[in-house]
Amino acid sequence: MHQRRTHVCLVIVPARSSAGQSTRSGETGAVSENDPAVPEEYAWAAYPVTRRDADQLETVCANRAWWDAEAADYYAEHGAFLGDTELTWGPEGLRESSAHLLGDVAGMRVLEVGCGGGQCSRWVAGQGVATVVASDLSSAMLDRARRINATMADPRLRIPLVQCDGTVLPFPDDTFDVVFTAYGVVPFVADSARVMAEAGRVLRPGGRFVFSTTHPMRWAMPDDPGEQGLRVTQSYFDRTPYVEQDRSGQATYVEHHRTVGDRIREIVAAGLRVVDVVEPEWPEANLETWAGWSQLRGRLIPGTAIFVCRKD
Repeated sequence: MHQRRTHVCLVIVPARSSAGQSTRSGETGAVSENDPAVPEEYAWAAYPVTRRDADQLETVCANRAWWDAEAADYYAEHGAFLGDTELTWGPEGLRESSAHLLGDVAGMRVLEVGCGGGQCSRWVAGQGVATVVASDLSSAMLDRARRINATMADPRLRIPLVQCDGTVLPFPDDTFDVVFTAYGVVPFVADSARVMAEAGRVLRPGGRFVFSTTHPMRWAMPDDPGEQGLRVTQSYFDRTPYVEQDRSGQATYVEHHRTVGDRIREIVAAGLRVVDVVEPEWPEANLETWAGWSQLRGRLIPGTAIFVCRKD
């Protein structure tokens, strides 16, 4: 998962230290709070951050490189919480074993998009599916998935892996009964409508597409797990991408925002029907803090939205 910053099978945003600095590996130097290129709400950043347009090509190149560099550290930090054979829908810790959002997958052909270390697909593989394929854009994430595969005593859990872009899936029409992604691909592409269209294309009639992503209302608030993260500091309707970039202005990480209405329209335009929208509550037992996700915020506002869709 991949997550916000927002890529278990989540891909999660790297945690920040108590001082508010990013703990992202490989960063050196600091950005002055007086640097006019850095918006005030990002003055904590240890690398230049801005809001600006970023097209599909720039976004894909930046995020593929970012997740390639982050894969080992991400697994070291979040692997224990995610488990190697669990399908976790988000930082709240909601497991598919209790949520049943995919439905009964026994005998089904299943595709995961944005699989990270393949944890979610391994859970699916243990449910009696006909086949499951785990895909990701990041070669380093897939390498991590291969390493985990090698530790599996049950051969069913050594899942097949495919490197591909979630907006251009290399599969024929009507191939899968279920397509899903847990915090993968959706916020990390400029054209998320294309993700929905591709999911709809490869689904068989009657198939199900389920995806989790950062709850849209979080966009209006700072990515801070403390009380500062409960303030509205920008417009919910501002869809300008969040961009981290190097000193030359080249994007190194990009996230895109859509409102709830945008998501619904993308789903419908892809020929899919919304069956349910799940907003997991934060369990009292979950004491994890993942970047902007925390028990403090989770008690008051949703951090994750899970869209359950069907191809009629």
